[in-house]
Amino acid sequence: MDKFPFEIRDVDPATNAELLEYFIGERTGFVQVGPEGYFFPYKYKTEAKHYYNFEARPDDIWIATVPRSGTTWTQELIWLVANQLDFEQAKERPLTERFPFLEFPLFLHDAVKEELLAENCDSPAALEFIELISRPGYETLEQLPRNQRRFIKTHFPFSLIPPSVLEKKCKIIYVARNPKDVAVSYYHLNRLFRTLGYCGDFERYWRYFQRGLNPWLPYYSHIKEAKQQRDLPNVLYLNYEDMLVDLPGAIMKIGNFLDCTPNAEGLEKLLNHLSFKSFRENKSVNMHQMAAVGVLNQGEAGFVRSGGKDSKDAKQHDQKEFAENPNLLKLANDWIQQEVKCFKSI
Repeated sequence: MDKFPFEIRDVDPATNAELLEYFIGERTGFVQVGPEGYFFPYKYKTEAKHYYNFEARPDDIWIATVPRSGTTWTQELIWLVANQLDFEQAKERPLTERFPFLEFPLFLHDAVKEELLAENCDSPAALEFIELISRPGYETLEQLPRNQRRFIKTHFPFSLIPPSVLEKKCKIIYVARNPKDVAVSYYHLNRLFRTLGYCGDFERYWRYFQRGLNPWLPYYSHIKEAKQQRDLPNVLYLNYEDMLVDLPGAIMKIGNFLDCTPNAEGLEKLLNHLSFKSFRENKSVNMHQMAAVGVLNQGEAGFVRSGGKDSKDAKQHDQKEFAENPNLLKLANDWIQQEVKCFKSI
């Protein structure tokens, strides 16, 4: 086993104690990784080398994003384009099975897993599913047949993606989304998923977000690393807002990148399939199985929410979490303005 090249350090005790009070899905604590300080639950300490040394295959297709950047929507798009628009199979097999999330098991704390197993003890199917989602992604993916193309989702920044992915020139599609919309959507996800279990308000959440104290952050470090790789021939860098404005163009761009562009009829069917009304009602992509076993908290916003703003004019309007808090909005805009200055040379 190769070594892991980055330092993994514990979050300082006072901050860790505070975070455990507000993110009740984690029971042990948090760590920060490497010079950028990427944030993960404690389990990453023992798992880092296994994920980092995961062996990619040349025909793997990867999607990499900061969470809540249109990831699931783009996953479904990629999978269908690469599989000749096989809508039947897409309907029958959950997206989590067709397009596994490499590092999700890092976030299922052993104590939470035991709670879920106890709550679902009367359902063999539920118990099997809980075991499946808690199994390390590197094990699940390694066991897929060699003649089966693998589709892999990750939120790891480029520095933590297994080096073999770039060495073998796997196709990587990276989607970026503006940080305020990411934060609002991620806030709701943090409340929805019991594995995170955020129980504070949005203002507190934003302050953690801005400091990079949430899984896979800091945001701008993540984006910066992707921008530094975007000129590689096997990397396609997309903006979520551009996809909303011109989805047909994005589909064709992805199709050209994967060497399988849909025809006009197929494109029309795909556009309908990806509409947010269809998407919200699609049990294959809306975490229906997670909800059924209790991974999702009841009474929170659903996994597929609004999909964001769908026009150029709407981009100018902030979501209510910011619009209702002018001081927080100013704090966010000042931070973004300061961070964006660092991007001028990239």
